[in-house]
Amino acid sequence: MFGLGGSKQVVGLDIGSSSIKAVELKRTGKDIEVVHMGLEALAPEIVVDGAIVDTGQVSNTISRILTDQKFRTKSVATSVSGHSVIVKKLSLPPMSEEELGNTIQMEAAQHIPFDIGEVNLDYQILDSSPENANMDVLLVAVKKDKILNYTNVIRLAGRETTIVDIDAFALQNVYEYNYEPPPDLTVALLNLGASVMNINIIKGRVPLFTRDVSVGGNQYTDTLQKELDLGFDEAETLKTGVTLPGISDEARLPVLKSVSEIIVLEIQRTFDFFRATAAGEQIRKIYLAGGSARVYGLTDLLQQELGLPVEQLNPLHRIRYNEAEFGELVSANPPRLAVAVGLALRSFEDL
Repeated sequence: MFGLGGSKQVVGLDIGSSSIKAVELKRTGKDIEVVHMGLEALAPEIVVDGAIVDTGQVSNTISRILTDQKFRTKSVATSVSGHSVIVKKLSLPPMSEEELGNTIQMEAAQHIPFDIGEVNLDYQILDSSPENANMDVLLVAVKKDKILNYTNVIRLAGRETTIVDIDAFALQNVYEYNYEPPPDLTVALLNLGASVMNINIIKGRVPLFTRDVSVGGNQYTDTLQKELDLGFDEAETLKTGVTLPGISDEARLPVLKSVSEIIVLEIQRTFDFFRATAAGEQIRKIYLAGGSARVYGLTDLLQQELGLPVEQLNPLHRIRYNEAEFGELVSANPPRLAVAVGLALRSFEDL
């Protein structure tokens, strides 16, 4: 959303609460393929609720990933989410681009719960149906200190931020390229990270509703540690479905289900609100991404409680990669790479 200048080719850099992911892509004929890819875990409390707390640790980790995996491109596309990000869909009378540019500040002041001087604004005209007398405009505002929190860390790592996107839109970008949705299909894209879940409901290629919720994989880890008296690493292992000696399914599965029920309830509330305000739009399918997409039992519970098909999003469904070089990283948990791949796709404006 927020172009900060610089070259077109970018490294997609997803700075999450539990890990940092970096991806660079290139075009080869009609295909797109992975050039470089890296991932490194972060210790707890380094990034908290989308805010980078320990800038030194994060910048060192970014530098290490990019150096070890031989990324040479200096320009970075990154993304943000959380309470400092506001996304609003506005319905405005038809006007020219110039008129809209002059109007958007005034409209933003009415819809953004922050001082306009404290935010960066961007907007995009959405495709509108012919019967709609007004034009739909997507307004995005991010607090300037949030953007600086990320761009300063990237600068410390020796790179330049040329694009700051929104997690939910990076997810939409990777979905559109890989799945080529028909214009009448409404789906929900869920990105379940360690501390924040991004929800983006889209029809075809048009976003209808976007929300960030402060729930995520950390709740599984914290609850397992507390209920079963485990260390952090043990809890992280258990939530993926791997068993540990001395811990039975009878002990583990109810704990996982209790947290999944909380997450499913937040999704259900979001869907109910969307249906109440979206004039008959019906969600047909859920795509699940993020590092916590593979929590044991979550997909089945979502399908059971919401009555919708659920599929784990594969961010490399149409993107080629060298199996010998990247296969192990990809196969470990493909959905956690979704945002980074979506950001890397910003290198190709014609997609």
